[in-house]
Amino acid sequence: MTELWVERTGGRRYTGKSSRGAEVLIGSEDVDGVFTPGELLKIALAACSGMSSDVPLARRLGDDYQATIKVSGPPDREQERYPLLQEVLEIDLSGLSEAEAERVRTVVNRAIDQVCTVGRTLKSGTEVTFEIADKRP
Repeated sequence: MTELWVERTGGRRYTGKSSRGAEVLIGSEDVDGVFTPGELLKIALAACSGMSSDVPLARRLGDDYQATIKVSGPPDREQERYPLLQEVLEIDLSGLSEAEAERVRTVVNRAIDQVCTVGRTLKSGTEVTFEIADKRP
């Protein structure tokens, strides 16, 4: 399993890392060139939906189809959570009949509901634990 961690790089700034060599810059909204943790959550959801629907869309539209998934949802600052996340898949279905386009919508929604781990986790909720490990020499 891939190991994931964040390292502090400054005040309210971190770099997210994976054992596969990937990195992402994380910080607060007032810092350019970084994602906030909430933005990463939203991007993870949109990417998971895209990856979950990639095979059925490629099968129907061709391997070179273009797609953008926009994701939004304002935070509830009193409860410090996102009560609603909205995704919109922007894709050209003009080469399909209305019946074929409706079938694509059905298949894509089903694929995302069945295999998008991020979406399934957010919809069902998950237990989160946190501990502090003392690193004294």
